[in-house]
Amino acid sequence: MVLVLVIGDLHIPYRIHDLPAKFKKLLVPGKIQQIICTGNVCDKETHEYLRTVASDVHVVRGEYDEDSKYPLSQIIIHSPIRIGVIHGQQCVPTGDLDSLAAIARQMDVDVLVSGGTHTFQATEYNGQFFVNPGSATGAWTGLFNGPVTPSFALMDIQGPVVTTYVYQLIEGDVRVEKIEYRRPTESVHGSEVQIQSVGRSSPIPTKSVKDGVW
Repeated sequence: MVLVLVIGDLHIPYRIHDLPAKFKKLLVPGKIQQIICTGNVCDKETHEYLRTVASDVHVVRGEYDEDSKYPLSQIIIHSPIRIGVIHGQQCVPTGDLDSLAAIARQMDVDVLVSGGTHTFQATEYNGQFFVNPGSATGAWTGLFNGPVTPSFALMDIQGPVVTTYVYQLIEGDVRVEKIEYRRPTESVHGSEVQIQSVGRSSPIPTKSVKDGVW
């Protein structure tokens, strides 16, 4: 089992000063093995904070990142799962599923993680799985009017199965949903995604479904 934190569009300190306190309480060292960040970290201090949660941090470059050394895309392999990571600049229009699917095919990945929309999404499409963790801080965006719901995701990867837990801060409470994706094989046509409401969270996953991964 590999537990991967998927997070992005933090925009610290330019649009917001910090992560929500209830999220920071969950993101404790020693629970998570790897972090995938969809960009817009934006400063060095926030990157260093992520490294205190897990030392293995992979970041792609967003429009507002100070570090120009971040790549525009990455591929991370947890055999047999291949995960592609982009911020989303490559996707036109922003967040369009057909455009994301074309990028996933080009990268030859099973799971494509992207950001840029500030809205959580997890969906299976043509046998591939698409995850957008949204904005972990709830930073504003010009893509739509109204408040942004802070969110991040945890992916529990076990062989060909990726179980994703989405954490959203809604009306002051952390709410959790569970989404399961199974990588198609030659003997299995298509893949399966199941969404289950898990309710409120307690600290990051234990084996209990109702508490998320804490």
